[in-house]
Amino acid sequence: MTPAARLSAAIDLIDIIDAQRIPAAKALKEWGTAHRYAGSGDRAAISGLIWDVLRRQSSAAWLMEDDSARARLLGMLRLERDMDVATIAALCDGGRFAPDTLTDGERAALTSRTLDAAPAHVAGDYPEWLDPYLAKAFGDDRAAEATAMASRAPLDLRVNTLKGKREKILPRLSHLGAVETPWSPLGLRIALGADARNPGVHSEEDFIKGAIEVQDEGSQLAALFSAAKPGEQVIDLCAGAGGKTLALAAMMGGKGRLIATDHDKRQLAPIHERLSRAGVHNCEVRTPRGEADALSDIKASADLVLIDAPCTGTGTWRRNPDAKWRMRPGALEVRLKDQAEVLDRAAPLVKPGGRIAYITCSVLPDENGDQVRAFVARHPEFSVQPPEQTASVLWDKAEDFAKAALQSDEGWLMTPRRTGTDGFFVSVLRKL
Repeated sequence: MTPAARLSAAIDLIDIIDAQRIPAAKALKEWGTAHRYAGSGDRAAISGLIWDVLRRQSSAAWLMEDDSARARLLGMLRLERDMDVATIAALCDGGRFAPDTLTDGERAALTSRTLDAAPAHVAGDYPEWLDPYLAKAFGDDRAAEATAMASRAPLDLRVNTLKGKREKILPRLSHLGAVETPWSPLGLRIALGADARNPGVHSEEDFIKGAIEVQDEGSQLAALFSAAKPGEQVIDLCAGAGGKTLALAAMMGGKGRLIATDHDKRQLAPIHERLSRAGVHNCEVRTPRGEADALSDIKASADLVLIDAPCTGTGTWRRNPDAKWRMRPGALEVRLKDQAEVLDRAAPLVKPGGRIAYITCSVLPDENGDQVRAFVARHPEFSVQPPEQTASVLWDKAEDFAKAALQSDEGWLMTPRRTGTDGFFVSVLRKL
């Protein structure tokens, strides 16, 4: 397919997504099945166009003064891919399989209109109902922060220190363009272009042998800030597929007791194979059975309880731009209740002097600092560990990290704009 034909296909797909109100991933899968002539490069390029339109659909429509699929795609090419009018016009030449030629109005919009007068939720490309929440988090910077959350994320990897060292593995991934991550001492980063296919990391020997895992640098830092140590008793209370469980296991060096559980046993399904591949031998996976408490035998004995809390996922919008437009206010209310419940569940598991690491992949204060303050009010035997002490695990990078991330009395907030990571909040609470 020509680049122009890919644009036409993307416009048709956006129309389908709008009309049928279906997730973009489903529409892309069905399109690929129905158009088997399209090669993998074509499918990757069209997927990239669709995701980028979703990233910038409000601002693109504002720029073009038109909310049609075509207008949003044209506006995205200008805003997200920084194409000039001549380049866009060359793609839209009205030829076979190409979009129709640009109208005078489209040329004028692409040439002269800007986002200078756009409301924050339009310039930042997020649902208007979320504006008060993001204003609470970022104030006048909310549009800039949200814009950074709209751009495509790189692919980050975490080196599993049970199987290897970063300096040894990095050269073996040079063909993928891997470089060291800015903050995490365990991270590798692969930049991805607009039309790039995800590299075949899962077929790399280091992945097959468990020496690397896919994990955003922010998630790596969140695990590091928990300061899990060899010999401790550690509970991963919302383990899910096990991303942070694996990170904790490596930090513990195979020594101590690691328990992974989750209220939804379906989420735990992949964890067993991942633990085996990573060479983890000190982790016990506890699958919930009916109404029984999987941790009923744990009474104030844990050194660390890590809570990768259920949240709205606003910090991961750059990886799943479809999610932000499908999010509804009721989802936040449900998550706030879930978070309070899991925090209260963790409290009696922690021994005196032990700690809770509370983590969300959200940038909303209601899910972050507000939850921590409410928890401490309910459980005065806990206090927040000073954030600068939490970040000290970064050693020589701690001072620079403190300048980049947002620090509050309750913890750290990382964002794509400030730290180049997904949006993550981390608070460490110590029991008296």
